[in-house]
Amino acid sequence: MKSSSRPVRTAIVGLGFGAEFIPIHQRHPHVELVAICQRSQDKLDQIGGAHGVARRYQHYADVLKDANVDAVHINSPIPDHAAMSIAALEAGKHVMCTVPMATSIEDCKKIVDLTEKTGLRYMMAETVVYAREFLFIKQMADRGELGKIQFVQASHQQDMDGWPNYWPGLPPMHYATHCVGPCLALERKDAEEVSCFGSGRIREELIRHYNSPFAIESAHVKLHKSDVVARVIRSLFDTARQYRESFDVYGSKKSFEWQLVEGEEPVLHTAKLPEPEIPSRVPVPDFAHLLPEPIQCFTTGGVYDAGDHQHLSFTQGGGHGGSHPHLVHEFVTALVEGREPYPNARQSANWTCTGILAHESALQGGRIMKLPEWSFST
Repeated sequence: MKSSSRPVRTAIVGLGFGAEFIPIHQRHPHVELVAICQRSQDKLDQIGGAHGVARRYQHYADVLKDANVDAVHINSPIPDHAAMSIAALEAGKHVMCTVPMATSIEDCKKIVDLTEKTGLRYMMAETVVYAREFLFIKQMADRGELGKIQFVQASHQQDMDGWPNYWPGLPPMHYATHCVGPCLALERKDAEEVSCFGSGRIREELIRHYNSPFAIESAHVKLHKSDVVARVIRSLFDTARQYRESFDVYGSKKSFEWQLVEGEEPVLHTAKLPEPEIPSRVPVPDFAHLLPEPIQCFTTGGVYDAGDHQHLSFTQGGGHGGSHPHLVHEFVTALVEGREPYPNARQSANWTCTGILAHESALQGGRIMKLPEWSFST
């Protein structure tokens, strides 16, 4: 794929979570947001009017027929991710899709095969690997400040009681990319094999939806071409814990531990200091300088001027570590520069399949499950 000087013409599909990305697409210097899509006509018109988006589609098939759309940004419910991504690639559109890539190994492979057949780009919009905390850790690791990486671990704990549709009883590891992604992204490795155990038991009325009994699933992941092992922990129901997405890295010189409670600063541990001086709180910058000036403001949240339209509030900096503008920037610059985005289709499949196979391992008492070789990127 050759580089292009023309703006990437995008359509945002799904305007719940997806609505937060509208002003980012509109202000990015390499993007022309040409359309939005939402099943509810009332919501479609409300959001389209507020943001000044004239082209509005109620049906996804109509987006894919639009020759003016180069790429779709999919923010639909989890069960729809694979089918919508496959349909977009078959229609000649590039895809950025919220996590996870799919809910089956087979669908992950279909997406990988389609990108290789068509030359189109696919990116799973994994927020944690573009969150300010991860960017901070990654910068330290790349500079050698952590020394030899010895172990990594991540957790994602959330109470999903009361969420509708497909959420009740969802196996924890079917939504594991927020944990798996950072463990593999730090040194750009793939998962090779995974072993997982289920712990505890959720309510009977939840179990019947997926035949998944576990309150918590915890896995160990062997990294391909590495001596490092990762641990990931997931819970969705019947476990008391404030919402947390976290990533810890243990190195020979320094180690980083994500903040234990929201609002605190993370902790940096430095080797060979007197014991009381080993840990220290460390502030994490927003890394806005990595972005084009028009979208730097979206790393922290605030109010922006919508020109002829109304002033609109946005909260991108309040959640997902200010990652949203970084995700859009990575995707569109990859298209403009004619390169693969990170994570690309194979990497996204590897991360997603790790969670799918981890749940299968838990159902089989911790059996070691090997990742398919087609999911390796190196």
